[in-house]
Amino acid sequence: MAYAAARDCDLAAGLSAECCEERFVTDATAHRPPPPTPRLLQVAAPIYVELTLAIGVGMFATWLVSRAGDEAAAAFSLGNHVMTLLLMLFRIVGAGISVSVSNRIGAGDRDGAAAIARNCFAAAVWSGLAIALLAYFGATPLAALMQTPPEVLPLAVGFMQAMALAIALDAVNTTLASVLRAHLFVRDTLKVFIASNALQAGLAYVLVPRFGLPGYAIAVSLAYALALALHLLFSRWRLGFVPRLTERARDWWHVDLRVLRPVLHVGIPAAAENIAYRLAFMVSVAVVGSLGGSALATQAYVLQINYGVLLSSLAIGLGAEIIVGHRVGARKFSAANRLVRRALGLAMVIVTALATLVARFGEQILGMFTSDANIVALGAILLWWNVILEPARAFNLIVINALRAAGDTRFPVVAGAASMLVVLASGSWYLCSVMKLGLVGVWIAYAADEWLRGLMMWWRWRSLMWVPHARAVVRRTRRAS
Repeated sequence: MAYAAARDCDLAAGLSAECCEERFVTDATAHRPPPPTPRLLQVAAPIYVELTLAIGVGMFATWLVSRAGDEAAAAFSLGNHVMTLLLMLFRIVGAGISVSVSNRIGAGDRDGAAAIARNCFAAAVWSGLAIALLAYFGATPLAALMQTPPEVLPLAVGFMQAMALAIALDAVNTTLASVLRAHLFVRDTLKVFIASNALQAGLAYVLVPRFGLPGYAIAVSLAYALALALHLLFSRWRLGFVPRLTERARDWWHVDLRVLRPVLHVGIPAAAENIAYRLAFMVSVAVVGSLGGSALATQAYVLQINYGVLLSSLAIGLGAEIIVGHRVGARKFSAANRLVRRALGLAMVIVTALATLVARFGEQILGMFTSDANIVALGAILLWWNVILEPARAFNLIVINALRAAGDTRFPVVAGAASMLVVLASGSWYLCSVMKLGLVGVWIAYAADEWLRGLMMWWRWRSLMWVPHARAVVRRTRRAS
């Protein structure tokens, strides 16, 4: 196994000089059996089912909330946008978990993967509590910052405060699910998701008609509590690292920054990119908010429907990230390159077909959420714009994840932030408010931003500039093991 890296030195003729240094380096984990080589569909399919269920539950929740009126639907959408922004704080740790653990597993360093998992678990506990407090006490200024219409503001503030506990639980659940997926226990995370979302849907059906948005928050919190219990059970059963309160209890709160260093190496740039996108997106939401509650409701319905399209790219992107992480850790760079190309081609075909199908029946689908003819007509136009937008999003959801898994973390931030600022944020304002294109202008800005960023990321991957970063990941993993 000391010479395994030589097999991948044919990635490109220009890389031969860089690869040669690996030929004669002893693998510190050579005595361990190599991990099984995961296949894309084996990883992506359960993630796809999980995301499909999430979209189904989300659409069901949106439908339930919409029964209380378009103002409630607008508050629901706005509250979710703000809470997603708050969870960016957790992304500093969360974005690097899957990559770091996958790299260690690919290199055969199971002990190192377990140490990273334990520290990420403790970091998630702390960051989840911090986000929950920020959501509860900062709900009013955050909603005001979003230029929330007066008729929506009280509903949005109350909803965000009621969701504070769910946010804390979600941070820990996301961490444990990422660790399990990185170890390829994707079916276990799917089982947890099915159980928790079945409970969430059942409770929401009972509570939302009686209590409105706070009832939905109660349903989500109880479902996330069930998910946490199941994640802890599977993590202890499969991996043996999750502590009982009387055994290794310090794992619930102790964070070793030295162990988290590879996670932060990936997570900080990834979080910066996600924060840049979320901030730019929130500018577009604020622009839409200035158009009134009807525009916010239209955006909420179209975004919720479109989640059913983009989840194909998202599932393939998450699966590719895990497998690329394994292959980079094992120094199989050629295999990683082939995988990303196949994954991107598959996603482009699927999302284009799905987006076209959804747009074709857009009016009928929107009619399930609202009886407002203006919302239905405008939303149907936006769904056709999604046919242009979604293929571009596939580049970003797959190639950016692959670059991150290969250790190339800074380029997506630097290249993407400029596009998000100029095209997404400024473009949304200019096309909507100055050019008077309304929501259509916002969607044009969305599509232009996704295409610009996507093509830049694809150029980066095709140019093979990620390979030196991948080799640096291998060296850091070997030194730490």
